Amino acid sequence: MQQKILTGKDIAEHNNKDSCWVIIHGKAYDVTEFLPEHPGGSKIILKYAGKDATEEFEPIHPPDTLDKYLDRSKHLGQVDMSTVTAEEKALDPDEEARQQRIASMPGLDQCFNLYDFESVAKRVMKKTAWAYYSSGADDEITLRENHSAYHKIWFRPRILVDVEKVDMSTTMLGSKCEIPFYVTATALGKLGNPEGEVLLTRAAARHGVIQMIPTLASCSFDEIVDAKKGDQVQWLQLYVNKDREVTKKIVQHAEKRGCKGLFITVDAPQLGRREKDMRTKFDDVGSNVQKTDADAVDRSQGAARAISSFIDPSLSWKDIPYFKSITKMPIVLKGVQRVEDVLKAIEHDIPAVVLSNHGGRQLDTAPSAIEILAEVMPELRRRNLQDRIEIYVDGGIRRASDIIKALCLGAKGVGVGRPFLYAMSAYGEPGVVRAMQLLKDEFEMGMRLIGVRSVAELGPEFVDARGLGMHSVPTPGDSLSFDVYDRLVAPAFAEKSKL
Repeated sequence: MQQKILTGKDIAEHNNKDSCWVIIHGKAYDVTEFLPEHPGGSKIILKYAGKDATEEFEPIHPPDTLDKYLDRSKHLGQVDMSTVTAEEKALDPDEEARQQRIASMPGLDQCFNLYDFESVAKRVMKKTAWAYYSSGADDEITLRENHSAYHKIWFRPRILVDVEKVDMSTTMLGSKCEIPFYVTATALGKLGNPEGEVLLTRAAARHGVIQMIPTLASCSFDEIVDAKKGDQVQWLQLYVNKDREVTKKIVQHAEKRGCKGLFITVDAPQLGRREKDMRTKFDDVGSNVQKTDADAVDRSQGAARAISSFIDPSLSWKDIPYFKSITKMPIVLKGVQRVEDVLKAIEHDIPAVVLSNHGGRQLDTAPSAIEILAEVMPELRRRNLQDRIEIYVDGGIRRASDIIKALCLGAKGVGVGRPFLYAMSAYGEPGVVRAMQLLKDEFEMGMRLIGVRSVAELGPEFVDARGLGMHSVPTPGDSLSFDVYDRLVAPAFAEKSKL
């Protein structure tokens, strides 16, 4: 039997915690029973009780979220949107100023490096989106060290080598790619651009670059896979769900859709405190007044906390056989941070690991991935294990020279995340395409200038990395980094009333 078309009045009557209906993409949902379970707390949902919540919902939820996780009996049917009164929003001076900055943005051709995209994005993104993308854990020491560590490595170029033709291509996990970097998994793409992660997919296809699909994408997994071209290679990044059946379903669906690798995140049994992200939550007037039992979840934990409560903190080495039993995809551990765990991964016949500290967003003062790499590879060579496992790194890469340094020290490839988000947020797909091309151009130049013709020729003899383990080693000032770095701030004083 055909469902009745609901009106705005029908929805508006259900505007409290005892009966809470919301409209999302022109359909009504009864979310009353879901209120206490919502990872971001009930307050944000109640704010839109009896109203259209699409604008708040869309950037941080894939479009198939409600179909997957809300019982079909709570799907109430279509809403005649002509009967829904649009809320009049007061003119926001900050938003008005942001729109003016967007209108006067520099042209894409004025972006010469990845920091240029970050600088523009910082000025044109919404404050909450910038806070989520740019934040790191605690004092953000690791966030900054991830990049500055590369400044402690110096090249040892050779001369008089015929470098008229250079080959930047390689293989990663057995798949061919045009250059040894991949788009690493980053959450909530629609915070930066309404089209979200599919823009990264299309740009990666243009450049023969592998894309890692995030568990916490704004687009659905199938939307991202559907956007790929031909035999474009994609991997799946997995946050392991406490419900193993949910995890199994996700993994097997990804394999069925053609994913070529399963990257299990192992550095996030609990998400770190990202204070920039958290502080944006205090903008809501009265947000700390009269908290109810129904809003027991601390909403001040930011966007990251609001989307991640399903992650299983009990994940351990004992779970590796389970993952091997449910998929034929190569299993990669993402977030390894010490030599001993690389050796343990080899014992478990893991084909690859990603040395990573989660972009400085988890444990502050954890070492940079490039520093760990410089410790790992000599130990693997000493044990003659260097060919038993592929090593990847991510975090802090802003120049192709950083990529070359990582490859010289033994990495098979590197992951680049935030820079592509910033390029997408500022300039959409053309921005990501240009960002990738800039890295390619820099990579080709860097290979010529250190005197190599192929990725296979890169080795430790081309770098001096002795400064990596000495954290007190001074490095030259990095003006581009300093100019775009968004400093942590202290709590703001309330403005005195002008009345």
